[in-house]
Amino acid sequence: MFSYPAACDLDEDLLELVTMVLVAAEDDRSCRLRPVDRARCTLVHLCKHDTLEQLAAGFAIGTATAWRYVNHTIGQLARFAPSLTEALTSHHANGYALLDGTVAETDRVAATGHFSGKVRREGVNLQVITAEEGRLLWLSPALPGSTHDVKATREHGIIDICTQLHLEILADQGYQGAGGTVITPIKRCPQTELPYKHKRSNTVHAALRTPVERTTSRIKQRRIFRHAPSARTDLRQSPPRSSPS
Repeated sequence: MFSYPAACDLDEDLLELVTMVLVAAEDDRSCRLRPVDRARCTLVHLCKHDTLEQLAAGFAIGTATAWRYVNHTIGQLARFAPSLTEALTSHHANGYALLDGTVAETDRVAATGHFSGKVRREGVNLQVITAEEGRLLWLSPALPGSTHDVKATREHGIIDICTQLHLEILADQGYQGAGGTVITPIKRCPQTELPYKHKRSNTVHAALRTPVERTTSRIKQRRIFRHAPSARTDLRQSPPRSSPS
């Protein structure tokens, strides 16, 4: 195995933030890599999902050391991850939020329940909630790709929490019948045409939801989801020690 110069399409501000988290959590133990390099190692793993062997070769460290750095950094970052209630409560005063469900592709082809009829491939179901401008507020734990979006929102408690907070949330047609404060496009009845005002309402609704769809598209590009385990998993937790296959 040989190493080569490469780039990761993440902002320098994010690298600086992760580095500061590591610096703030520093103890007296000695580390071979500086905090900024440990931050790079973790972000490369999360963004591109390089194996531990690849990380070890690229940063000139051992495989076990690479696992330890990634595991420790994710653990420190997880301390700052808000719960669904905290994320929506802090955003409540700003009006409404945007909800989108997606299936992130995975290579676990033998996993039961991971085949999604929606996208006709293996994957995991993710629920994404953003602010009006597309800023990510909360990303759900992963469910099998066959899970319907409405079922996923109920399992995560999204509908109940939004109802309790009286927070309106804009979603697409896949959430028809979700209830609560979820607002979806107006559905056309069979063999009828929607009135112009309803068509106009749906057009405005789609335009308002554009930011969350853009955010969802960026999340799906992260290769970390390709190796999601077959069971229900919170992908925000620390990775297992064994390297990906």
